[in-house]
Amino acid sequence: MMERIRKQILQALAGGEISVYKLIDLQDASLPEFFQLLQEMEEGEIIQISDGKVGLTEKGRELAEKLGAKYFDVSCEHCEYTGLKIHDFFKDVLDKYLEIAKERPETVEEYDQGYISPEGVIKRVEFVYERGDLLKSRIFVVGDDDLFSIAAALTGMPEKIFVVDIDERLINFINKVAEEYSLPIEAMVYDVQQAFPEELKKKFDVFVTDPVETIPGLKLFLSRGVSTLKGPGCSGYFGITTLEASRKKWYEIQKMIHDMGFVITDMRRKFSVYPQDEKNFFRFQEKLPIVEKLGAKIDYDWYKSTLYRIEAVKDPKPLVEGEMIIDEAVYRDSESWATPYGAD
Repeated sequence: MMERIRKQILQALAGGEISVYKLIDLQDASLPEFFQLLQEMEEGEIIQISDGKVGLTEKGRELAEKLGAKYFDVSCEHCEYTGLKIHDFFKDVLDKYLEIAKERPETVEEYDQGYISPEGVIKRVEFVYERGDLLKSRIFVVGDDDLFSIAAALTGMPEKIFVVDIDERLINFINKVAEEYSLPIEAMVYDVQQAFPEELKKKFDVFVTDPVETIPGLKLFLSRGVSTLKGPGCSGYFGITTLEASRKKWYEIQKMIHDMGFVITDMRRKFSVYPQDEKNFFRFQEKLPIVEKLGAKIDYDWYKSTLYRIEAVKDPKPLVEGEMIIDEAVYRDSESWATPYGAD
């Protein structure tokens, strides 16, 4: 795999010097793998790094030319990889969402919080709509940093949305908005490590979550979502990066999905972008291992995730039923290079 990543880097740099964070976005190794390869290429005098910029050396340019490496921006300028546009109906929803989201609580590093762009939230709602999972559906949201529940409810389509999150500030904010705008949302404080409430099991059609990207954390978040589904035909949506989840971890994730009785119906790469924002987790960038190792301030929205849609083909079976206390292991492992360390 690393030879392929090396080609991606050479292709990207064939177009000229770029920000190291843009380079991260133009390849798909995990952050530890990327950093190791970057070091090897610098030591081999193929690339040079200065002030957060990466470029080819003379030796690197010769190698790129020999390989025939060229840089082309082949992404869709209209949909930004997502395959979706924001329809006029959903633009109105976006306007209302933006006004509400101004008052959102700031992210807390202790809970590994971070939210995707407002446009990304609306496109996720559109995708759920397109797949037939929004209209008259009962939706369960496990962790709602993105305020997906509010955006979805503003469409007037879901029958009911229930949100659980460990952050009481966020729960209070969602409940306040739901009351003020007469939205069919109910939110409750809940830690995924605690035993799941019986009254919430098998009551919903869809679950949505953006799990932490450790194996224990993924198992917990997905299990809690799966516990809520009524049966075959129900679906789940969640985001996973390649930055903090290596191929081996993706393999384990997909095994979990199948073991729980689901098939993967869709995977949309780079669907969700986590922007630099005064309330988002990039406020803690000095505590992100990748930033510390690169020694350069973030200057590009590089943290993006793949959106999964899964569908139950038999009775959903969560891998975790009762309490599972793992504390720190929920949020961080050896691949968590974009997760703040040293929470106060």
